[in-house]
Amino acid sequence: MHRNADMDWDAFDPAQYVAHNYASLRRDDQRLITLTRDWFAFAGLPTAAARGLDVGTGSNLYPALAMLPHCRDVTLWEYSRSNIAWLETEVAAYSRHWDAGWGVLAESPGYRDLGDPRFELARRARIVQGSVYGLPAATWDLGTMFFVAESISQVFGEFRAAVTAFASALKPGAPFAAAFVENSEGYAVAGKSYPAVAVTRAMVRDALVGLTDGLTVERIEPIGEKFRDGYTGLLLACGRIGREGGAEPC
Repeated sequence: MHRNADMDWDAFDPAQYVAHNYASLRRDDQRLITLTRDWFAFAGLPTAAARGLDVGTGSNLYPALAMLPHCRDVTLWEYSRSNIAWLETEVAAYSRHWDAGWGVLAESPGYRDLGDPRFELARRARIVQGSVYGLPAATWDLGTMFFVAESISQVFGEFRAAVTAFASALKPGAPFAAAFVENSEGYAVAGKSYPAVAVTRAMVRDALVGLTDGLTVERIEPIGEKFRDGYTGLLLACGRIGREGGAEPC
C-alpha cells in the first residue's frame, strides 16, 4: 500500500497530464465548472474581495479560474516541483485550451465582466510550494481542491487528513468546492503509476459533514468517453466551512 510520502511527486509530468486530461473540454469537466461557478455565485461573495486558495493545483487551472472574479488574490498551493515549474509558465499567460472552460464560466455575468482572464490570473495568482498536510489554519476566505485528497495516497487516513487540512485552512463561513474521482483505482502519467483511495459519495460526505455547513455532494456520471479506466464517476462537494463547534450533519 503506497503512502503519500512513498511517491516521487517531483517526477510528475504535468505536460503529459494536461495533454491527456485537458487538451479539450470534456463534458464532465464542463458540468463541474458549471456547478462550481453557480455555487460561488449563489454564495453571494463580493467581487474581488476574498483571498482564495486552490490546494494541489497541479496542472489544472479550472478551479483557480472559477474563483478569479471573487478574489483579490488566489494562492495556488502545490507540492510537486515539476508542477510548480509548469504553473510558473502557464499562469503568466495560460494556453488556449483553457479558453473553453473560461467560456463556460463567462456565461455568468460576474465572469463575463472580469475583463481579460489571462491578465487577471497572472496578476492575482500566487504560487506557493507546500504540502496539503502543512496548510496554515483559518487563513483563506474561499477555497477549491480538485482531485487531490483521494489521488495522493492509498491510505484512507491520509485521504481524510487531507480533507480536514483543506477545510481547516479556510475561515469559518468560507464557501468551498472540492472535487473527487469516485472509486479510483489509481492512475498513470507518462508511464508512472500513482495511488488513489477509492472514495464513494458517502465517504466524501462523512469526511466533510462535521466540518461544514450546508454540505451537498453531487455525483457526475461519466459523460461520453471516460478519460481513463478504473473509476465510476466524479463527485463535487460544495458548502461552507462550519462556524465555531463545527456543523451538525444534514
